[in-house]
Amino acid sequence: MSSPLTVLNDEEQALSELVAKFAKAEIEPLRMTMDEEQQMDPDLLPKLFSLGLMGIEIPAEYGGSGSNFFNSIIVIEELSKVDAAVGVLVDVQNTVVNSCIIRYGTAEQKAKYLPWLATEKVGSYALSEADSGSDAFALKCRAMPVADGFVLNGAKLWITNAQQAEVFIVFATVDPKAGHKGITAFLIDRDSSGFSIGKKENKLGIRASSTCELCLDDVKLGHDQVLGTVGKGYKIAIETLNEGRIGIAAQMLGLAEGAMAAALAYSKERQQFGRPIFNFQAVQFLLAEMASRIEAARLLTYNAARLKDQGLPFIKEAAMAKYFTSQVAEWVASESLELFGGYGFSKDYPAEKFYRDAKIGKIYEGTSFMQLQTIAKLL
Repeated sequence: MSSPLTVLNDEEQALSELVAKFAKAEIEPLRMTMDEEQQMDPDLLPKLFSLGLMGIEIPAEYGGSGSNFFNSIIVIEELSKVDAAVGVLVDVQNTVVNSCIIRYGTAEQKAKYLPWLATEKVGSYALSEADSGSDAFALKCRAMPVADGFVLNGAKLWITNAQQAEVFIVFATVDPKAGHKGITAFLIDRDSSGFSIGKKENKLGIRASSTCELCLDDVKLGHDQVLGTVGKGYKIAIETLNEGRIGIAAQMLGLAEGAMAAALAYSKERQQFGRPIFNFQAVQFLLAEMASRIEAARLLTYNAARLKDQGLPFIKEAAMAKYFTSQVAEWVASESLELFGGYGFSKDYPAEKFYRDAKIGKIYEGTSFMQLQTIAKLL
């Protein structure tokens, strides 16, 4: 029997079942094609919007679902059981972009962007640069103050959702000498003059999720495109990423569950020595270990999300969830692949995709080393 912390209430259970049914019917048939073509199926995006999965926490007055953070986590988990690439698209939209604008946007910014993000437009979050990965605030992207606003120049790398996005939250520094106190967040529309999408990365995993360079060449922005206040971008980024890590934990949790479910089903089909391999104790013990680690990952992830929704401290718990679930996902995906034998190494079954997709969990939105550092500071 599941622990009480992992039990969903009736509303949460209904959402989980709805998204699971959608993912099975609409995403699974496209999964391998999207991976091979490195392209999200364009017909999938309108379906995600129509189901309300792209504006989960956006208030109903702006066209969103008006729900809570925990429900975002449920959605990301269920999508990622089938395809982690779709899971991260929805994750970045909800736990990073939408939440950032809801918290820091002016009334005018909310009125402009939230209805778009809830119903038709994908959002993207641009912090990383060539020399600012774990040292996220060593930014070289410059926002030069001018009489009527700012002029941005520079480049951003590894930007998720960039190919589909029409709304971007971009971080730049208005004063390099001020260090993190000069960093400022800006809202940029895709069609802004001087703003363009650069190279698309050819990745190991989550290949249908677009990851691109952003190029800013004298992008002129008004004062009304500052998100929050000038010089407060550091605070905005830190607080947003703390929440986003729970989203990545949910993505990795779902991936681990999907990989194990595939391995469990196959172990009951594959015959060796006259019986299903599931009947061998070694296989049973391996699956039992997977189930135990996944349950621990679920507890950590759900607990962090519940704490966040209740307004309680959650930073340490978010780091623990992100660190542990990424470890579990990689291990479960690897062991699941081996249970498929030679077929696991082929693209005829989903095991190899789960394996490739799992690796990114230990890298983006804060490496495992950075999560451990955060945890240690808060002990």
